[in-house]
Amino acid sequence: MATQPSRDLETFPNPTPERDYTIRMRIPEFTCLCPKTGQPDFATLHLEYVPEATCVELKSLKLYIWSFRDEGAFHEAVTNQILEDLVAATQPRFMRLRAEFWMRGGIDTSVIVDHRADNWHPGTPVHLP
Repeated sequence: MATQPSRDLETFPNPTPERDYTIRMRIPEFTCLCPKTGQPDFATLHLEYVPEATCVELKSLKLYIWSFRDEGAFHEAVTNQILEDLVAATQPRFMRLRAEFWMRGGIDTSVIVDHRADNWHPGTPVHLP
């Protein structure tokens, strides 16, 4: 049976919930359609988050990202939707999504959206020489 795109995001228990740590992912194959022209838009997504109780499972994330391939969406709307869906699935302490869309008509676009849990505050940064 062939794998199909899906909007179902699966999670697994955070193996170290007592510690703040950052998970970073680079997703270079995001595609959706321009809602005005129907032409494909391409982007690299940069996801980083500090998990709380759960982490996103990578295969389900891949299938979720694939589900936008034939959908018309403005860059701003699709970036916010992806963040909202990931936050709903994982309830992270912090999450940031940066979508870097390829140039079209001489303009490239980056959309950056954040989520911060109400009760979470980042620790003091450590600067090493």
